[in-house]
Amino acid sequence: MLGALAVAVVCAASVPVPALALSPSPSSSGGVSSSGGGDSTSLPPIPLALGDDDPCTAASGRTARATTWAQQSLSLPNAWQLSRGEGVTVAVVDTGVSAEAPALSGRVTAIGDADEDCVGHGTFTAGLIAAAPTSGTAFRGVAPASRVLAVRGTDRRGTATADLVAGGIRAAVDHGAEVIAVVPALATGEDKLTAAVRYATAHDVLVVAAAAPDTRPGSTATAEAVRAYWPASAPGALSVAGVLADGSVLDSAAGADGADLTAPGGPVVGIGPRGPGHYIATGSSAAAAFTAGAAALVRAYHPELTAAETAERLIASAAPTADAPRLDPYAALSMVPAGSRSPVAPSPAAPLRLPAVSTTPRHRALLAAGAMAGLVLLVAAAATVIPRGRARGWRPPPPSSPGTARGGDAPS
Repeated sequence: MLGALAVAVVCAASVPVPALALSPSPSSSGGVSSSGGGDSTSLPPIPLALGDDDPCTAASGRTARATTWAQQSLSLPNAWQLSRGEGVTVAVVDTGVSAEAPALSGRVTAIGDADEDCVGHGTFTAGLIAAAPTSGTAFRGVAPASRVLAVRGTDRRGTATADLVAGGIRAAVDHGAEVIAVVPALATGEDKLTAAVRYATAHDVLVVAAAAPDTRPGSTATAEAVRAYWPASAPGALSVAGVLADGSVLDSAAGADGADLTAPGGPVVGIGPRGPGHYIATGSSAAAAFTAGAAALVRAYHPELTAAETAERLIASAAPTADAPRLDPYAALSMVPAGSRSPVAPSPAAPLRLPAVSTTPRHRALLAAGAMAGLVLLVAAAATVIPRGRARGWRPPPPSSPGTARGGDAPS
């Protein structure tokens, strides 16, 4: 656990990756063990922190070729048709972000020495947010075109304090971040971390924080009855809890109050601080990273939205579950908030006004019809009169006798 709870040690055991195709990485070897489950092969875990005598995290010897369950559950190919996070800077407040990570090449800006990541967890988090596709793997971050601002929220060995995290949040704001992913979840430091989140919200910067600390696989650290962690519980912060592939909340986050969202939290595949290989982790910090990436997609696609409006959109578009709503990046990009576009009432229909019909054509038609009828009568008369005239030699008929009865009989 980070901060006042205790420094987590490097995980010695591997966590199986379900239904994931893996291949050896040519860059390094070691750190990979077989689970003995046939096709199930394991990736090395990314450490949360390092002991004083532990070496820096080496490159992974394994590469995940297939699309991870987390990427599939978030329907990222649909979201990428609308936005890839272009032009948005996401700060990662963690152990640093290695500038040597190939999937982040050319897109990492660091505050101080935060581009050096001995632990590797900050680089892993940044990869979940912004990793670009690399050869031989389908893995990429939620917002693969966004930029990363590396901010140290722990010491070089991964131990976080309220002062370091609060200072990291403020520094990220001052260096132009639009979204801040905060990995440490601390049981103390409420005042300092609340003030830091208030500073971010006053500058229109969205703080996305893990609802509970990460724990190493098999840890029973959740037995401690801690209900609120900071800065996730601060007003204005977007608190995110991790869930498993079956949708159940991680044990490490089950006791934390007030998560605004849930997102994939384990097992999650990501990049390491050097080399092209991959690591695996479980925790709410991964869920916060996915949500920070989704926030970058939204802020790139809807630049008119404020930080608060971006958070509201992520929550409102999320799928309802028994716990907190489940993150849905594509829905957040494409949804039309209720009341944002009021229906336009149809205008009353104007009375139909036909132009006055001219009587001139009608008069002309009547005259033409009359003339035609006269012509027909004239022709008919001529057809009757002319033959008779010819038969009499054009002489008039003789007058009839008034005393002659029809049939030629004389009156008696």
